[in-house]
Amino acid sequence: MDDFGPANAQEGIWECPDLFPLAVDGNPANIKWVLVVNLNPGSVAGGSGGQYFVGNFDGTSFTSDTTDPVDALPTGTVVGGFNNATYNGWTTQNDPANPAGPWGTAPASGTVPGQNQVTGHIGAGLINSFEGGDTPVGTVESPSFTVGADYLNFLVGGGRHPQLPGEQSGNVPPPGYLLFDGFDYPGTLTDSGWQLTGDFQAARNPSTAGGEFAIGKRINTFEGGTNADDNVGTITSPEFYLTNNNIGFLLGGGNRTDGQLQAELLVDGIPVRTATGSNSGDLNWKNWDVSQYFGQIARIRMVDNATGPWGHLTLDNMVLGSVPAEPRSTETTVNMVVNGQTVRTATGTDTEHLDWTAWDVKEFRGSQATIRLVDNNRNGWGHLLADEFVLSDTEALPRMEEHDWLDWGKDYYATVSFNNTPDGKRVMLGWMNNWDYGQATPTTTWRGTMALPREVVLTQTPKGPRLRQKAVTQMDTLKNTAATYTAQAHDIQPGTVTLPVSGDVVQIDAEFSPGSASSFGLKVLGNGTEATRIGYTPSTRRAFIDRTNSGNEGFHPAFASVDDAPVQLANGRLRLRIYVDRASVEVFAQDGLATLTDQVFPAAGAQSISLFSEGGTARVESLTVTPLIKAMW
Repeated sequence: MDDFGPANAQEGIWECPDLFPLAVDGNPANIKWVLVVNLNPGSVAGGSGGQYFVGNFDGTSFTSDTTDPVDALPTGTVVGGFNNATYNGWTTQNDPANPAGPWGTAPASGTVPGQNQVTGHIGAGLINSFEGGDTPVGTVESPSFTVGADYLNFLVGGGRHPQLPGEQSGNVPPPGYLLFDGFDYPGTLTDSGWQLTGDFQAARNPSTAGGEFAIGKRINTFEGGTNADDNVGTITSPEFYLTNNNIGFLLGGGNRTDGQLQAELLVDGIPVRTATGSNSGDLNWKNWDVSQYFGQIARIRMVDNATGPWGHLTLDNMVLGSVPAEPRSTETTVNMVVNGQTVRTATGTDTEHLDWTAWDVKEFRGSQATIRLVDNNRNGWGHLLADEFVLSDTEALPRMEEHDWLDWGKDYYATVSFNNTPDGKRVMLGWMNNWDYGQATPTTTWRGTMALPREVVLTQTPKGPRLRQKAVTQMDTLKNTAATYTAQAHDIQPGTVTLPVSGDVVQIDAEFSPGSASSFGLKVLGNGTEATRIGYTPSTRRAFIDRTNSGNEGFHPAFASVDDAPVQLANGRLRLRIYVDRASVEVFAQDGLATLTDQVFPAAGAQSISLFSEGGTARVESLTVTPLIKAMW
């Protein structure tokens, strides 16, 4: 009995191991052993996947030739290292509600209490916003520095929560006129002309209790009477004039859609705008566009006829102005800030493993910048890990890029191979799904399918022996050669050209030259507005599957994706074999040295096949589309 690992990709659970010998390029005098390890999460495309190691086996112990060495810092200037037990001049803002977190008083040495094991950091310390768990929020920002290199390299891990368009990292009110003095009255609401009904008592509001992210005093229907969540009644403001186009305000508390728990804008006594909470104590910015009521008299009314859990609302800081309020983000991000603007941003990938990210910052050389880490998230993976910010003239590649992956797509997992197949071939079979969203896919009686059985061989590459994969030769029996479409070599002008062939169960064999194009390839399972894009980006030397506009991709936030793999051109050309099968695409690049496998869920009848080129003219050197028999029973 022998142990192997941890090695290379270490996040998540290792499972479904598979160990077998293969002859390198068919030479029986050169046998190497392949160890396949499936893992979830932590794969190169996120979530589930499989990696492999090439090495030797003596009957007891496996020794890997392809385990990545421990990496060192990139050459350059360190602008953020945390190895002397201090933040080195970085400014931390901990959560007022949880003063010990999220950053603590000093960098973490690694894993903190209650956290799964943190890996991938370098040196004695790192930034870890799990102090106090996922709940605390805050920011930490570096001193200003001069951007004096082409790249800013750093290690990042933790939650995958980007800042979305229209959101703010802080809690800044919109500019404008503060209605009702922000509820910071010296007396009670009734002293200032508010009307209360039901359980609400004048002496209990405005309140200083309840509702995180409140700016000052607030109206809180939980505190407005003695019955807490079971308080019922209304709280109505004095009249005011609508002299601008927006009312932005902070609102938290319960979520109801039945009108029993809501903030209302009354015009002529009629609710013309309403808002409710999100079953959270966090107040966040809401906005009402009131431009159509400009110049009219209005009131604010809090309606709380809800009881039980989350039977309350909290309202604060109403601003009448020309600019809409921006919601506060729930991000966990690393940002580079120049002249007050975020110019680069990154997140973790929902793992406790830190990996390299490299920002191309050439355009900012000579500028002053800061690095700002934002943890605005209180939920699952609501924390951030970061370490070793280095300005360098070379790009640090993610460690994931250095590992050997069975497949670079989202949906190739739990692979196993078969012994004693005809002619001594090694045939591998994988589950076409991902536990990130496997229980939410839009199917009713099944969840995922099996990928095509693949023959795997070892072939010599500049990096050493590596796997090459191809669909088993039995796939040839499914070809409908009588309906094969073949195109002659021709240029692909910028844009999309639909081919005079269609189908949702086809094999496509194509060879391209990039020409002047910034990207090029094929669109499959299309219907004129949606399609799955399969192509290549010469500047990054990566083949990709883009399923962000492939039909039904909104059923789970982790599904829509652009999955890509490093692929070197061979004599300036790219060879692709693609299997399209109604709800999946399997791509074999450069005769199977790299593969990408993804599920897709196109609209009914989406069968068009197109060529595309962007940013210039590409060339298709050869193209064959062969329909496949759809069933054998």
